[in-house]
Amino acid sequence: MPKKLVIICLINFLIAALMGLALRFSFLESIGLNYRFLTHAHSHVAMLGWVYLMVFTLFVHYVVPDKPKSFARLFWLTEVAVVGMMISFPIQGYAAVSITFSTLHIFCSYYFVYLIWKHLKTISSVTEKLIKSSLIFMVISTIGVWCLGPAVAISGAASSFYHIAIQFFLHFQFNGWFLIGVIAVFFHVLKVKHSKTFRQFYSLLIVSTILTFALPVQWFASYRGLLWINGVGVTLQIMALYKFLQLVKQNKNLIFFNANKLVSHMYRFALVCFILKVLFQSVSILPQFSTVVYYHQNFVIGFVHLLMLGVISGFLFAFILKSDLVTISKTLSIGVYSFLLGFVFTEFLLLIQGVMFYSGSGMLPYYYKLLFLCSILLPVGIGFILLNMIKHKIYVTKTSKAS
Repeated sequence: MPKKLVIICLINFLIAALMGLALRFSFLESIGLNYRFLTHAHSHVAMLGWVYLMVFTLFVHYVVPDKPKSFARLFWLTEVAVVGMMISFPIQGYAAVSITFSTLHIFCSYYFVYLIWKHLKTISSVTEKLIKSSLIFMVISTIGVWCLGPAVAISGAASSFYHIAIQFFLHFQFNGWFLIGVIAVFFHVLKVKHSKTFRQFYSLLIVSTILTFALPVQWFASYRGLLWINGVGVTLQIMALYKFLQLVKQNKNLIFFNANKLVSHMYRFALVCFILKVLFQSVSILPQFSTVVYYHQNFVIGFVHLLMLGVISGFLFAFILKSDLVTISKTLSIGVYSFLLGFVFTEFLLLIQGVMFYSGSGMLPYYYKLLFLCSILLPVGIGFILLNMIKHKIYVTKTSKAS
């Protein structure tokens, strides 16, 4: 993988993490910024500057052997869009400048789909099928963005139409484009063969991804049939998880026994988070809990972070650690374990506080201070990993020049 591009992705992730830290500090002291505006910046930079661009880089690395210059140009143009959102969202929220950069990013993503479709070359039908499916979901997800304007014009920003459009984008970005994208790379690394088990997994994954969108729709358009649809989707998702674990078990030697200890731990972390994600989502089958989740933001934030930081970022970090971009050292270990501890501690606090709110027990003592202090570990971890990679890059450059 090109070191420079991965470093840019990690810098974006570090900035997003620092924004998240500022959001948590804002519950303790004033930070002089609009909370909602900064939240938009944090989420956009994390999604589009870190996850999107890392999956972009991995796809090009693994399935585009010729590496046309158009991909590099597109990466930097996409980064311009990310930086534009990074600066404009904290200042003005959703307004002319930030919407312009968001729109630029969407058009860049369409061109990326075209380029991958044109230049994709792999002997693995599993890799090709999953990559193309993730890209289709990415394009489909943007329908939600294009519906926001008409939703505001027709029904207003507080309408069900508007909120469902947002949920449509988020659901198919997270569960379609990002999740299936990292699974595509994971299966490519595992060398998963096309088999009956894979075909079953693939069908269950695609159908469950579509059907589970019924839950966020139900939050804004109460209809009992949607809960049944979500129930079917969740059931299929559990079956997909079982098939997924079967496929991983068949090829586990490639990641658990022939890899460095850090790499092995990161893969295990991502897999455990994936299992937890499916199990927690399964609770939404219960009607009394499906609505509770939406109205208790601790559960929502915790679940989003479980998916984005635990599953998706866990796999992305594992791919980075497995590459030759880093040096196995104390610095790297500090970075990895700081990130993991920060994630576990903050998820635990969010879960405990969510349960306390649900049970009517009030606030956990020193909750916001503890959440802020534990959150410090996340950017610290990312920073150490980034530092290790930069040092490794300098070392490689010096030795290559000396030779």
